[in-house]
Amino acid sequence: MEQKHPLPPFTLETAKQKIQIAEDAWNSQNPEKVSLAYTVDSEWRNRNTFINGRDKIVSFLTKKWKNELEYKLKKEYWSHMENRIAVRFEYEYRNEDGKWFRAYGNENWEFDNNGLMDKRYASINDLEIKEKDRRL
Repeated sequence: MEQKHPLPPFTLETAKQKIQIAEDAWNSQNPEKVSLAYTVDSEWRNRNTFINGRDKIVSFLTKKWKNELEYKLKKEYWSHMENRIAVRFEYEYRNEDGKWFRAYGNENWEFDNNGLMDKRYASINDLEIKEKDRRL
């Protein structure tokens, strides 16, 4: 049986570990690696896009990182309860035209008993920034 530690129910320490693992995986910009943290039929809402399953996650992230160059993400603990974690995040990227953006928002995560993320709901806003204003 596939498991991703730490497993729920989460403590403050294990919730923060789970967040750091997710941040590191996303910063790898490896869609296959990222997708392995999710259940095979994981349900996502990413802005106004709805995605179901690892294959769709890989496709979505592959396209994302072709358009979001020099991507760098930071996630912060917001709260947790049993098998759920809420995070605040921001990331920065450059598009093909050389314009820089900071995206920021909140994610709500729900995990199955094996520590795989079953649901991910992300509310995200983008702000165009000047390169000199980058923080990450």
